[in-house]
Amino acid sequence: MKTPGPDHPITLTPALHRWRATYSGHVIADSDEAIILQEAAYPPVVYFPREHVAMEYMARTDRTTHCPYKGDAAYYTVLMNGHVAENAVWTYERPYPSMDLIDGRLAFYTDRIEVCEVDDAAANPHPKSEVERDGGVDAIVQHTDAGDGTSQREHWASNVERPDDGGAR
Repeated sequence: MKTPGPDHPITLTPALHRWRATYSGHVIADSDEAIILQEAAYPPVVYFPREHVAMEYMARTDRTTHCPYKGDAAYYTVLMNGHVAENAVWTYERPYPSMDLIDGRLAFYTDRIEVCEVDDAAANPHPKSEVERDGGVDAIVQHTDAGDGTSQREHWASNVERPDDGGAR
């Protein structure tokens, strides 16, 4: 085990913004709790909390690698829409003590999985406070089709006027 230092610096920094990973047109990770690992002269790597990654599209592989600074990495293959990205995801499940912030988090090879910083307002146009103010998701769902062609609850009052001039309807 090697310790990061001036000859091989490694910094772990909480991301200041939301990050997202997409594959085959689908979001497979989305988090405002990512960690950015900057190691020596390598490009930065975004580590996502496991609970913010769609693990149902991933299969553990036999591949493992060893980093003298971080420990042993395990790998996952992503399968989505018939597209396969073999060993495109890695994780340090028991990293060395100096790297404990990446414990159990997942990172993606950016030549196979698109990883980018996203604007929180664009990613979540209805922040929790706004949804709660409007009755929450449950209130919205209750006004949808019950499956038999009727609404689950009475219809909301219209927020537009109907034309009284016999115009197009």
